[in-house]
Amino acid sequence: MSATLYTKQHEWARIEGEIAIVGISAYAAEQLGDIVYADLPEKGATVARGGEIAVVESVKAASEIYAPLSGEVAEINAALEGDPELVNRSPEKEGWFLKIRLSDVGERRHLLSAEDYQRFLQEESA
Repeated sequence: MSATLYTKQHEWARIEGEIAIVGISAYAAEQLGDIVYADLPEKGATVARGGEIAVVESVKAASEIYAPLSGEVAEINAALEGDPELVNRSPEKEGWFLKIRLSDVGERRHLLSAEDYQRFLQEESA
């Protein structure tokens, strides 16, 4: 399995060839609380790195989810439609949001390694 990379907005991306699987970090899922709804883009939609790609609603608030990488939505996680709490139970595995067919794999340089993301979280909470 390839390494998981992160954004400072708490999204993650796991790049497998020309596809990036995208979701939110365990930290983000914990901060949001119980997720009750996920509004995902349509398959085939074009997304730009840093642009809004989804909205999740929790018992606390609604939060925008941003694209960690640019490309075309290749697949959405249909399981979230009937079970949005899957994001809380397994945020970095089964609770993924969508898969993006990458338009520029080089954009990965803008993402944080798992170690850098953990350091970022520690700095944020200090």
